[in-house]
Amino acid sequence: MMKRIMFVCKHNSRRSHMAEGYARSMAGDKLEVASAGLDGSQVDPLTIQVMQEEGIDISNHTSNALTEFKPEDFEAVISLCGCGVNLPEAWVTRPIFADWQLDDPAGQSIEVFRTIRDQVRQHVKTLVETVSP
Repeated sequence: MMKRIMFVCKHNSRRSHMAEGYARSMAGDKLEVASAGLDGSQVDPLTIQVMQEEGIDISNHTSNALTEFKPEDFEAVISLCGCGVNLPEAWVTRPIFADWQLDDPAGQSIEVFRTIRDQVRQHVKTLVETVSP
């Protein structure tokens, strides 16, 4: 059975979409990947831009609320913003849970977006290597 990963952030507009894009790119069809936010919003255009610089197109991503998903559908749950403390217990008790606590680039320069993107890439690379079959 294919492992499923959920990336969670507060608004599902920046870091979680970077992680989802990288995981899809790195894992191909070895993993199923989704992202959501404690609250849905919209994908930040700068996030789309910095991911395009990496050759990853996330322009078709939508922002989703975590309530649209069931925790039991995922083996791994990754919080990118320290929001793990605000997640319902069913999400943090999945077989794999991590809280990467990356800074939110909202309202910052494109250079800050690139820095956060690069941090996300490194974390995702390690995660994919760990959980891929």
